[in-house]
This record gives sequence, structure tokens and C-alpha cells, in this order.
Amino acid sequence: MSESTTSEAPGMSVAAAFAGMRSVAPVVFRAGCPECRGHFELAAPALRLAIGATSRTTFYSFTCPECGAAVRKPAGERIVELLTGGGVRTLRLTPAV
Repeated sequence: MSESTTSEAPGMSVAAAFAGMRSVAPVVFRAGCPECRGHFELAAPALRLAIGATSRTTFYSFTCPECGAAVRKPAGERIVELLTGGGVRTLRLTPAV
């Protein structure tokens, strides 16, 4: 079986293209709980992002790892950008008809 070549670099094998890559540290987000006032870091799978039609219906949520409270916080444009770029699962909310 032969190695495939990339379209950007004629003659370069896939193995050669990825040879210099190193493992990447997982993305973590700093968060705080309004219930217990705890501060902690969460990995992307611990967060959920809901994007609504307006800024009032766009938020992120997580369960506090210290007290177990369900936390929901508003997400502005910058927060949405950071969370989506960091691999947080996103749900698009559709307006009620």
C-alpha cells in the first residue's frame, strides 16, 4: 500500500507532512460558580453552548465540580468565539413559531 500525497505539496507523503507535529494540550476554560464561589478549570466536554436568536438567549452552561450546581451564564460574541474554537459542543436554538 502506498502513502498518499497532499495536494498542497506535490510529492510529500502524509507521514512526512505530519512528522513534525507534537501532541496538543487539551483546551481548558476557567470558570466560577455563583453558588459556592468556587473557581476551577473545565475541559471542553464539561461545557455546553446554546446559541439563540438574540444575546439574551445565547448562554453557556456547566455543572459545578465542587458543589454540583447547574450553572448558566450569558455568552457574548467573544465567549462564543472562544468556546466554539475550543471544541465546546454547540446547540443552535430556533425561535418558537
